[in-house]
Amino acid sequence: MSLNLDDKKAVVAEISAEVAKAQAIVVAEYRGIQVSAMTKLRADARSKGVYLRVLKNTLASRAVEGTPFADLSKHMVGPLVYGISADPVSAAKVLADFAKTNDKIVVKAGSYDGKTMNAAEVIQLASIPSREELLSKLLYVMQAPLAGFARGLAALAEKKQGGASAPAEAVAEADAA
Repeated sequence: MSLNLDDKKAVVAEISAEVAKAQAIVVAEYRGIQVSAMTKLRADARSKGVYLRVLKNTLASRAVEGTPFADLSKHMVGPLVYGISADPVSAAKVLADFAKTNDKIVVKAGSYDGKTMNAAEVIQLASIPSREELLSKLLYVMQAPLAGFARGLAALAEKKQGGASAPAEAVAEADAA
């Protein structure tokens, strides 16, 4: 079923709103993919905060007109699925990871920070840890010294409870010398 003019305007407005919030857009070709696989891809994208949509390329081109993603229009050829995300890595990660397990999805191009990327660059972007992964690693690094300090205090307290007179005698001997 084709869209009438009002429907097309609504789609362009919806996509333009998503593009305005986006840091990255990734496009992938989806020839011959099964409905169940596409449903799984959409669920995965939704869980990671990625707006995923199959669009007519002319509508997508109009939605990115006048934005930092305008150069991506050159790559909008064929049946494409568009991944749009506010997180610079999420869209690339979702589509690249899915493409590893399903050969019907082929990453074509992407755009991040006003720069158009080819498929290899999108895959490279997907290999960067996400914001949540980086924050969890940072938290672990920040907690490690505190955890070590707490273990040291606990060991010291345990040692004092086990042999309270031994350290006191050592201090008395050292003072006498």
